[in-house]
Amino acid sequence: MSWGESMRHRPVGRTALAAAAAVLLGAGCTAQQTGARSQSPAAVTAPPPAPSVTRSTPAPDPTPTPAPSAGEEEERRTSAPPGTPTASAPPPPAPPGTPTASTPPSPAAPMMREGAQGERVRELQARLRQAGHFDLNPTGYYGPVTTASVSGFQKRRGLRADGQVTRATWSDLTARTRTPTRAELYPPTTRPVSDPDPRCLTGRALCISKESRTLARMIDGKVVSAMDVRFGSELTPTREGEFGVTFKSRDHHSTLYDTPMPYAMFFSGGQAVHYSADFAANGYNGASHGCVNVRDRKKIAALFEQVRVGEKVIVY
Repeated sequence: MSWGESMRHRPVGRTALAAAAAVLLGAGCTAQQTGARSQSPAAVTAPPPAPSVTRSTPAPDPTPTPAPSAGEEEERRTSAPPGTPTASAPPPPAPPGTPTASTPPSPAAPMMREGAQGERVRELQARLRQAGHFDLNPTGYYGPVTTASVSGFQKRRGLRADGQVTRATWSDLTARTRTPTRAELYPPTTRPVSDPDPRCLTGRALCISKESRTLARMIDGKVVSAMDVRFGSELTPTREGEFGVTFKSRDHHSTLYDTPMPYAMFFSGGQAVHYSADFAANGYNGASHGCVNVRDRKKIAALFEQVRVGEKVIVY
């Protein structure tokens, strides 16, 4: 028989009803206020309430992360340093640049690469020239030509051909070359002087090569001095052949083109060997009106003092 049925068949005193109501009210406070201290013995024996969070609407969970396999978990435990959290908490982010399982370690930092300049670059170019991978004279600037030369050497030696000088590349190169001489490090011209024309091998001659873009003053087949030169454009080409210095003019000024021609040494009509400020400033990005331009003022000034009227001028 239930308590309700018992109450219908048996008279109950007001005192008993009041006591039962007190028990029910005490249990209700305990369920709603989990942190309150109950004064009734019945509240102590009541079952513990469920956490309040279970009665509220749960927030949507983030996208679940797949649990690591047993092998992955074991690798984390054995490879992580002491104190690194595992399983229940993800490891802290690694410092930038730290190699990971999916990121291969970066190659060795280069000693030299494109854009570098200085004495070490000059030595690099001289050694590459000895090894047959650089057909210019050292300039001390690491540009596209040097990058291509380094890459060619690396391919030949079975190294990573990225055109950058690592320690492995430098060690391989120095092992197969000798220490460059000062003349090799500081040649008088940007490009090597060409083999002289046979007409330059006797007497005094200004031997001017269009192929190497150099002028070499020769005396009895020996090079006395050399310098970079440039020539006329297709519309105003520099004439080729054997000529002689007809006259010299230290501070000459062209009336035809209204331009200065310092240290001019004429050899064929209005064509002369002379200093060019434009060549000094812009290099081979320009051209002359047919003359042989020199960009080193000190060298052309010294040459002007040494050359005599009547000396041979060979342009080939």
